[in-house]
Amino acid sequence: MNHYDLIVVGSGPAGRRAAIQAAKLDKKVLVVEQGKRVGGVSVHTGTIPSKTLRETALNLSGWRERGFYGRAYRVKQEISAEDLRRRLLITLDHEVEVLEHQFARNRVSSIRGKASFVTPDTLAVLKDDGETMHVTANSILLAVGTKPFRPDYIPFDGKTVLDSDELLEIEELPRSMVVIGAGVIGIEYATIFSALDTAVTVIDPKPTMLDFIDKEIVEDFTYQLRDRNMKLLLGQKAEKVERLPDGKVAVQVDSGRRLITDMVLFAAGRMGATDTLNLAAAGLDADSRGRLKVNPETFETSVAGIFAAGDVVGFPSLASTSMEQGRVAARVAVGAIAKEPQKYFPYGIYAVPEISTCGLTEEEMKERGIPYECGIARFRETSRGHIMGLDTGLLKLIFSLKTRRLLGVHIVGEGATELVHIGQAVLNLKGTVEYFVENTFNYPTLAEAYKIAGLDAWNRMGEGPKEAPVATAQPLDTATTTTAGTAPAEKKKAASK
Repeated sequence: MNHYDLIVVGSGPAGRRAAIQAAKLDKKVLVVEQGKRVGGVSVHTGTIPSKTLRETALNLSGWRERGFYGRAYRVKQEISAEDLRRRLLITLDHEVEVLEHQFARNRVSSIRGKASFVTPDTLAVLKDDGETMHVTANSILLAVGTKPFRPDYIPFDGKTVLDSDELLEIEELPRSMVVIGAGVIGIEYATIFSALDTAVTVIDPKPTMLDFIDKEIVEDFTYQLRDRNMKLLLGQKAEKVERLPDGKVAVQVDSGRRLITDMVLFAAGRMGATDTLNLAAAGLDADSRGRLKVNPETFETSVAGIFAAGDVVGFPSLASTSMEQGRVAARVAVGAIAKEPQKYFPYGIYAVPEISTCGLTEEEMKERGIPYECGIARFRETSRGHIMGLDTGLLKLIFSLKTRRLLGVHIVGEGATELVHIGQAVLNLKGTVEYFVENTFNYPTLAEAYKIAGLDAWNRMGEGPKEAPVATAQPLDTATTTTAGTAPAEKKKAASK
């Protein structure tokens, strides 16, 4: 009764998609979740909470309307932490309800408890009541996600010095905040609180940030942050964090600066949540950050029958790619054919403003020696941008001069994470610059920026051949192939720094 075709440890994006995929193939599936409710980090402390917090902050602050009504405009004059938490709880309840219904509808069994290996095919599950039960499976998928990296020299107290999980439980909005770490999580929260008129300072030892994003997009993004008086102390390291008697926090920077602030958010990386799995009993080892190494095509670990997917395998650590990794891993685990997914996936950063990218950056084009041309459109050039009061926002398209194909789409500004999918489709379907020039886009929309950028590139490239080339006959110049949930080596290298 305790043997399954597939046991999934963790119910986040990767675990959820894997369990449902295996169940739809008529396999007996068990999900083990140690949290109080299903959903994993994505639903309870990561993706959904941070994006809900962002949307609530933008709505209540009137951020999107300030282009028309001025920086002093507010929808609600006094915004409290409770205002933010109220909408968050409603959203999380809905997400959990949907997930529980999906498990029930597909007959996926679930159990609440902490799993650890006994043998490579046996797990011991410690339940809340103290009882330990043993379960076995033909295959096991580890989708345990990550947890915040918490170094010993940071005096975390859950009130004034916090990690990104604890930030969701604050009782008061700070007037000032120092964010240590200019990665995706740090930048997202820094810009969200800046939109709430908190004075934010970001510290990072690297001289640049978001190195896997096209440099021109990062430069535009950085300009917008500095324009609203965010302080970016890049190339500087926070040497010491100290709680003061008056409730403030002091941050000593190696440049000699000493910052006094209401709150410190430490967001310098995350760790794979593998420390309680007893990996040694399964013959597995995690790296220094608790992550597992897998075959990038099958997501099988070095031990046959044990798979891993999602954030626990490292970059790109996106909910969207984690879902695809889980689906592919589940199909391989139960012996089904797993079709290779499209090679280019979108990367979204839900900062204020949003950033989204798909394909090659201009820096990668130069490194590979691909002759190229770019087309640029600014949101203020569109009628929809005027209607929305936008004076910022940039869309950049990169085309091969040899094949005229779209090889990269990069956006910063309102709605970037939605708009990128148009470029993603054209890129994966091997479309050329002519697609944007010859097609009609709804008017007025921000998507019209694609036509503007396409025309900009077309004007620089010339008219091109009289007959459009056959898409399937065109090579992707020297671009490398990527597989499910992976990215070009350059991006992996940049993201791991």
